[in-house]
Amino acid sequence: MTRFAFLLIFVALGLAAAPVRADDQVARGEYLFRAGGCLGCHTAPGGAALAGGRALVTPMGTFYGPNITSDPEHGIGRWTDEEFVRALHRGVGRGGEQLYPVFPYPSFTKITDADAKAIKAYIFTLPPSSQPSKPHDVPFPFNIRLLLIGWKWLNFSPGVFKPDEAKTPEWNRGAYLVEALAHCGECHTPRNLMGGIERSRALSGTAKGPDMKPAPNITPDPETGIGKWNQNDLAYFLESGIDPDGDVTGSVMDEVIQNTTSKLTSDDRRAIAAYVLSLPPVVHKVGRK
Repeated sequence: MTRFAFLLIFVALGLAAAPVRADDQVARGEYLFRAGGCLGCHTAPGGAALAGGRALVTPMGTFYGPNITSDPEHGIGRWTDEEFVRALHRGVGRGGEQLYPVFPYPSFTKITDADAKAIKAYIFTLPPSSQPSKPHDVPFPFNIRLLLIGWKWLNFSPGVFKPDEAKTPEWNRGAYLVEALAHCGECHTPRNLMGGIERSRALSGTAKGPDMKPAPNITPDPETGIGKWNQNDLAYFLESGIDPDGDVTGSVMDEVIQNTTSKLTSDDRRAIAAYVLSLPPVVHKVGRK
């Protein structure tokens, strides 16, 4: 790959060192915010945007997305850029508390500093909400946050995404979106008994995905995954929610398409498709495709 092509990868990922005007940063932050799916987990049905209260049912208990509006008392209005980046990259809150990995920092750790700060800049332009965050309903011993230090040691590998110079800019953009911002593996990858992602079976689906519902295999296995789909099929599905058989998606994925993937550019949807379909196929049948 030429040096020029490799430079394009960095530009596409927002890694260029050129200064960014505040309005440009907010506009980019809005796009990244949608790519990250922040609205879904932090907004209760019928509630104010990002005011928290959305229930996330897991084998470890029920977690509630917190208020992440710019309200200084009940939201993140007093958070600095550095504290916000630390939460995404290290899973540590403003007060030094360990954050539960239901907040997908094992994927968000790959988001670049510039992109993380742009997301925060956009969030701070939205209306604040004084609604208190709802306490998690998590039984003993999972309610002991200090145990998360051990969980991280076993299941968490921090580090910002690094593009692969041997791959195309499209592939690297797709990898960044899938592995970092869109955090697809958080829902579509099986987990071990401790709730850690089984990376050897990445994206191969799980019977206990979001809200304990199945998340299908999206590796390119032709029988149990989406190996019979081509790049156009997957890109169109991410835009419309309609698969090559004419079926319409439902459940959580419908929300993801409405709030996230349909809002991406056509190039980004094609990049996601190119990356996903390039991965090793994994034989693992879980629900419908």
